[in-house]
Amino acid sequence: MNVGKMLFAQIMEFVPWTSFTRIVERHSGNARVRRMTCAEQFRVMAFAQLTWRESLRDIEVTLGANATQLYSMGLRHAIHRSTLADANELRSWRIWADLAAVLIRRARKLYRDEDLGLDLSNTVYALDYIFSPIVNGDSR
Repeated sequence: MNVGKMLFAQIMEFVPWTSFTRIVERHSGNARVRRMTCAEQFRVMAFAQLTWRESLRDIEVTLGANATQLYSMGLRHAIHRSTLADANELRSWRIWADLAAVLIRRARKLYRDEDLGLDLSNTVYALDYIFSPIVNGDSR
């Protein structure tokens, strides 16, 4: 029997939740939201990315199969693909871009004195919205 935290919950501890909350408030990300907050959406999409989920249906089925563990993952209720699709479509991309910028700044500070063989001062970052086929209804 597992007596410790889930691995996913441990990974989520590295997310700067205070900064994330400020970003969500700045972009009114939780305005008119009844079920899925931005934090829950982020957790679901991070889980999907880390476990190689390929569609909204795949995400819904996988999380449904682990329904007893949802609360320990930071999710308050079952995830439905229609709710997730609406959240992905309606939420501002600026929330995720700002969060990525915060995470990049933290990573740069962390590795400032490390020789990675890269010139971090002139690095260009390209962010790809990898779930765009899922948002548009294409389940691959």
